[in-house]
Formats: sequence, C-alpha cells, structure tokens
Amino acid sequence: MSNQAILRITREIRQFQQGTDLSLAVHYNESDIRNVQALILGPPDTPYQFGFFEFSIKFGRDYPTNPPNVRALTTNCGRTRFNPNIYATGKVCLSILGTWRGESGEQWSSAQGLESILISIQSLMSSNPYENEPGYEGANSEDDKKNMEQYIAKIRHETLRLAVIEPLEAALGIIPTNDANTSLSDNEERQLLEEDKPCADHFADLRKRRFMWYFGSYLQSIDAAMLEHPGKHKFKRMPFEGGGNAMEGHFDYKELKQRLVAIKDMIVEESLGWAAEGLVAKEQEWGIAVSLQRQFEQIVESIKSQKNFTIDLNLVDDNPFLWRLTYFGRPMTHLDGGVFEIDLRLSPRFPEEQPRVFMRTIFYHVRVSEIGVLCYIPRRSEEMRYHIEGIVAALEEEHPPYDPRTTVNPEASRLFWGTPDDRKRYNRALRRSVERTLD
Repeated sequence: MSNQAILRITREIRQFQQGTDLSLAVHYNESDIRNVQALILGPPDTPYQFGFFEFSIKFGRDYPTNPPNVRALTTNCGRTRFNPNIYATGKVCLSILGTWRGESGEQWSSAQGLESILISIQSLMSSNPYENEPGYEGANSEDDKKNMEQYIAKIRHETLRLAVIEPLEAALGIIPTNDANTSLSDNEERQLLEEDKPCADHFADLRKRRFMWYFGSYLQSIDAAMLEHPGKHKFKRMPFEGGGNAMEGHFDYKELKQRLVAIKDMIVEESLGWAAEGLVAKEQEWGIAVSLQRQFEQIVESIKSQKNFTIDLNLVDDNPFLWRLTYFGRPMTHLDGGVFEIDLRLSPRFPEEQPRVFMRTIFYHVRVSEIGVLCYIPRRSEEMRYHIEGIVAALEEEHPPYDPRTTVNPEASRLFWGTPDDRKRYNRALRRSVERTLD
C-alpha cells in the first residue's frame, strides 16, 4: 500500500475519533492500519435500536481510488440476515461499496471515506427495513403489510439477542443456560466464518457502558413486545429470504429479559470489584494507581483555587479507584438546594476501561437511568478532570437537545419532550427528587 493511501486512512481515522457521533466507533491495529473494526449503534425508533453491530473494513492497496471491503460480523456465525442489504454471509450491499448497482451519482468516489461508509450502512437500519428489498419499496398489499410487521418484530428480537445480549455475555464470561435459537451444528461453517471475526473484543467496555445507559430502554422494548409475542412461536420467513440467507428462529422474550437482568447484575458486580483490584494496585504501586492519585490531587487543588463551592471530591477509603463526588445544586437553577452524591468507579485498566458513574442519590433526570447510572460525555476520555467536567455539565444542563442516545431514562424523556403538561410533570418530579436529597 502506498504511503499516500496510509496517510489518507490515518487522517480519516483520526478525524473520526475526534468527532462527536455517539453511534459510531472504530478500532484499528497500529501495526496494520488497513484492517479496521467498526461498531455501529442501531438508530433509535427502529427495530435495531441500541444494538451493537460490528463490521470488518479492509482497505486495499488502491484506496481511495476504490472502496474498501466491508463485511458484517454480527451475523450469528453466518446464520442470520439482519437486513435485505446485510446478508448472513456478511456481505453488505451498497452502491458506494460497489456491491450493489445504484443510481447515477451513488457510486464510490475518492471524496468519500470511512465515515460516509459507516453512515451509509447505518442508514440501512431503518424503521421499515422490509422496503429495502428491491421490488418491495412502497409495497402496500395486505400480505405485505403483515410481512412488514413480522419482519420488524423478528429483527427487534434478534437485535436484542444477537447484537446486545450475546456479545455482552461473551465479554462477561456468562454461559447462557438455554438459548434454543442457537444451534451448535455445522461446525465447518462456524470455523470458516470465525476467520472473519477479530481476535479480541475491542468494544467490550463501550458495550458495557452503553448497556447500562440503555438498560431501561431494552426492558421497555421487551415488555412492549411481549404483549404481541408472549409465547415461543416461530419467526415468519419473508418472501425474499431463503437459501441460508434468512433470519430463522422463534420469539422468547421471557428468556431475553432474564438474560438482560443477569448481564446488568454482572456489570454492577464487576464495577464494584474494581475497588478491591485498585487497592491491590495501590499497594503494589502500579503506575495507574500513582497517576490516578495525582490526578485526584490536582483536581481537588483546582476546585479549591477556583473557590468552586458546588463540588466536593473525596477518595473512599483513600482508594484512588473509587472517587466520591458531592454536588451542591447552584442557586436559581433546577437543582437549587439539592445535594447529590455520585460514585465514580475506576478500573485498574483506565483509560482502556472508562469510569462507571453511579448516582448514590436517587435522582429523576433524563440523564440518569432508572438503575442510577449517569450518562455523560467527557471532552477527552483519558484524563479524569474531563470526566468531572462532563458529569457536572450533564447534571446542570437545563435544555438538553433531543437525543435518545444520551437521554437514558425512557419515562423522564417521554415527559420532557412531550406536551407542555408532560414537561410540567417532569419538572415537578425532578424538583421532588431534589427536595428529597435534603431529607
């Protein structure tokens, strides 16, 4: 590969990583920048909502003259077709990739790049993917309408099972006791398809943090779907599915809910365990323990020098891996008079594993999930001062933009962006939770 191509790929990845899109992530091996793994978050209000879909992107020697080779890795080992344009084999049919005939002007050009490819793939994950199949655009017969509903329903189920639950179970070492949708036959096919999978899960920490944000949304989706699919009936095969390129299986939302709860409990347990790991790291004087201790002291000194009376920061049991932030609501704001305790649990593998932030104080807020996990975005992830800034900014934001990826309490979000009366109910609930902090 030419130096020009490598420089182009390097620049694109750097620009991508400096971006603010919360629904896309990439990882690459510095020894071979031509091979990139990408994670696409399923768009809100679609059957793919908050699923973690992984792709392999391999740049050729002729890039950017020609597009890279892209393969879907979230395929249930080649058994599940998630979209008319995303095959069970991993093939992604897009005109800009040269894998599908497109209209004039839709083909690849050297002006396009990694980000435009991922956005194009994400656009396939629509609210009605049935219409992505050629010949079914705008289909409105009664049979087609029923098929659309069934297709959306099974994609929603398999997104939860294959793009949320199974990767997290693998990352946490959880072995599901019973998943009849998973077959262990066809070992030769499985081994062949394993070659396309990355050797390590570079997105494990991202999945865990986002799972804790979206746990309430996953449960809400399951509870709603169980009303329509309470039993274990089979998925309906679509007219365009067949020949090993389909989505087979059956509904079992009861089991999915049990597995979701088990994952949540395991992540909480893992987070709690970091404190004990951290004490060992401190006793053995690991570099990360020294670094976090120093960062803590610098932040405290900065708080004092700025005479910032809204924040108090301490180490619990003098442990640099367990920070406790006390936030005092500013006068004349929606948090006026409130006192909020927040635990920041840090991993001995920071910053590869990012802090997990739990509200010790029960708080009704669009940025606080129903299990007490705070959703915040640090400007830079490798320094703790940016995490503290991000936490405070998330709490104090009175007029957040509508973004289901960061408003992680479904009920609070529904009220906040509902009718004027809904917004009043939200404000009353928030104010009551602020007042309770003083009891």
